[in-house]
Amino acid sequence: MGLFFVIPFVVFALILLFSVVKIVPQGREFTVERFGRYTKTLTPGIHLLTPFIERVGRRMNMMEQVLDVPTQEVITKDNAMVKVDGIVFIQVTNASAAAYRVDNLSYAIAQLCMTNLRTVVGSMELDEVLSQRDSINTRLLHVIDAATEPWGIKVNRIEIKDLTPPVDITNAMARQMKAERERRAVITEADGERQAAIARAEGAKQSAILQAEGRKEAAFRDAEAREREAEAEARATTMVSEAIADGNVNAINYFVAQKYVEAFAELASSPQQKTVIVPTEMSALVGTIAGVGELVGLARNENQAQSGPAPAPRRSRSTSVPQSE
Repeated sequence: MGLFFVIPFVVFALILLFSVVKIVPQGREFTVERFGRYTKTLTPGIHLLTPFIERVGRRMNMMEQVLDVPTQEVITKDNAMVKVDGIVFIQVTNASAAAYRVDNLSYAIAQLCMTNLRTVVGSMELDEVLSQRDSINTRLLHVIDAATEPWGIKVNRIEIKDLTPPVDITNAMARQMKAERERRAVITEADGERQAAIARAEGAKQSAILQAEGRKEAAFRDAEAREREAEAEARATTMVSEAIADGNVNAINYFVAQKYVEAFAELASSPQQKTVIVPTEMSALVGTIAGVGELVGLARNENQAQSGPAPAPRRSRSTSVPQSE
């Protein structure tokens, strides 16, 4: 009989203990209600409640949570239909407000995101929707965060997860992109050809300038050479004329012999000449050479007379020059 009374007492004591002692885990907060009215919030740790008077009302998750925004079809400003979905990152900052100011918090935030997503995307054209996701995210974050602040919720981020335009618009965009790529390729190729033509023209211009400068320099050098050659020829002619005027006929023989030898050398060195025909009358050439020898002897005697008596020459075998018949 004693055990029969002890067991209910132990059970009642355990129920009383669990109803009085509350342990709140990290990342959670509990609201306390007294006769159904909110009184306080329990932070992580161990707490004691008044038995039969106070009880735990709501257990709130204070960690950051991720909620999915369901996919929906939205009509853009230019009457294009796109499918849009997203995700939103929220965190409870006020447990009592989140518990008692809104019912079904997750559903409420999802519906709020969907309605604002339709509003923001519907005010933009399709090209803007596809290219300005960051702008859409920023606008949605500002609007939803302001709307959820009275609920004790902080919206940290909201991201557009997927944007799907219709198939025909996707095909049109692909053709447009291909045409744009081809246009850029043609422009780039034309620009490259233009640059190449300019470079070739510039190179031809520089080449023509250099060639003209080369021809100018060559002409100047040729003219200078001809001038010096003419001066030398004039001096030689003057010297020969003076010698002839002084009565020395051998000077004209030397001059004629030099021209004769040069002409004969050119005849012998001609590339088309395979056979050299020597004239039979060589007496004129020999006589000319003899005149040159006498001219050289006279010049030597004049030099010796001016420099003084010369030593007696050694006897040597003399070479006679044949005279013309």
